[in-house]
Amino acid sequence: MSQENTSQQANSPYPDHALSIDSMDMEAQGVAHREDGKVVFVEGALAGEVVTATVNRRKSNWEKATLQNVLRESSQRVTPHCPHFGLHQEACGGCKMQHLSVSGQLAAKQRVLEDNLWHLGKVKAERVLRPIQGPDWGYRWRARLSVRYVRKKETVLVGFHERKSRYIADMQVCRILPPHIDSLLLPLRRLIASLEAKETCPQIEVACGDQVTALVLRHLEPLSTHDLSCLRTFAQAHPFVQWWLQPKGPDTVHMLEDGGNAAELAYTLPEFGIRMPFKPTDFTQVNPHINRVLVARALQLLQVQSDERVIDWFCGLGNFSLPLATQATEVLGIEGSDTLVGRATDNWQANQSARQTQGLRGLAPTHFVGRNLFNMTPELLQADGVAQKWLVDPPREGAFALAKALAEIHQQRLGKTLELPLESEEQKEQASTTSEPFDDNPQWMPPQRIVYVSCNPATLARDAGLLVDKAGYHCTAAGVVNMFPHTAHVESIAVFERSAAWTE
Repeated sequence: MSQENTSQQANSPYPDHALSIDSMDMEAQGVAHREDGKVVFVEGALAGEVVTATVNRRKSNWEKATLQNVLRESSQRVTPHCPHFGLHQEACGGCKMQHLSVSGQLAAKQRVLEDNLWHLGKVKAERVLRPIQGPDWGYRWRARLSVRYVRKKETVLVGFHERKSRYIADMQVCRILPPHIDSLLLPLRRLIASLEAKETCPQIEVACGDQVTALVLRHLEPLSTHDLSCLRTFAQAHPFVQWWLQPKGPDTVHMLEDGGNAAELAYTLPEFGIRMPFKPTDFTQVNPHINRVLVARALQLLQVQSDERVIDWFCGLGNFSLPLATQATEVLGIEGSDTLVGRATDNWQANQSARQTQGLRGLAPTHFVGRNLFNMTPELLQADGVAQKWLVDPPREGAFALAKALAEIHQQRLGKTLELPLESEEQKEQASTTSEPFDDNPQWMPPQRIVYVSCNPATLARDAGLLVDKAGYHCTAAGVVNMFPHTAHVESIAVFERSAAWTE
């Protein structure tokens, strides 16, 4: 240790074992560095704080620890809103960042996005987009609530799991659920306790629409007449509820006859005059408030013209496809689930009919097809035809195969072979390191602009690196989407523009 460092340590008001927190990682842990270079991840600590911590796990170059005392507090530290949040053993594991102000959460997530883009993809966005924000509480309109009858205590628990545990937290309230669902937690406990099948009902899935809330009860044995009657009585007492039953896999989900409010489960995108019916187990965004803003922002960034064709990759129910159909001349939606392809087609037809009835401008011709987008090839990509704009909204795995196909076309037109430094096992499973020649269609042109909506900054960064380094694009903008306030989950949006190299 240098004499200067020794002097600084001697003058420090903090004990020798105190840790200075430099930043936060993707798991909302504080990150500190010991003098020997070892990294320490501290649960509960915030950037800028000086803390003491209890080490729980040690490796050669890193340690994991839990906050013990805060010696110098961050100005961004706040009092958690939920009584079940914390670092204690029985704390709820649903949120990780309630002790950090919302502005601090956004800053941390923006840093995670930028760090991933640079360190994993060697990409730096030319412009940082303003964060997309919405309500901080009561935003979670979709949730999977675990259920357990605790025989020793003769009680039922309904809620999320405890942090780092398979046990269910003893939740009385949940502030991230909308108030009408939060108010159901204790009544649902009493309901399950009254069932003859109380020991074989492990889960209730919640899906809120604009007018009705679906509760999907997973049950491992047939429900008795008594139990079905209890469900119907519960729905009568809570008129916004409709019960669905799931005796086995997702394909067995069905609405309980006379099981409550019979209104169709749906959400709306008012800015585009679109209504989206869905089934309770279909994928929809957890946060409808953010979803409305996200769709509008994505289309604004895409800048679709009335004479342009657009492809919506990983289109799902048509969440982006149908709004795009209000602007483009033609839309193609591609999705891996045949069930969702059918739902999207039905939604387009229903909205087209509704617009005709209302005397509104009709939707552009829109076609939905099913395809495994993790097995994309240059030939398949070109067979989908030319589209001036792309909207890409993949799951956590990202859109590697799609970006790779685009890169293969670009590299072959430059007279090169695409070679990828695939460092992870995941990447090695998805593609070979060297591409094979293919029959190029010289009439096919890549999209001028791509808007990529991501739920995983690591896979976005990987795909961004491929688009920028190998496919002839540059990243003009990127920013975070606070879809899940108080959690460490980072959603984001990025824009890619075609470079002049495509036309050389």
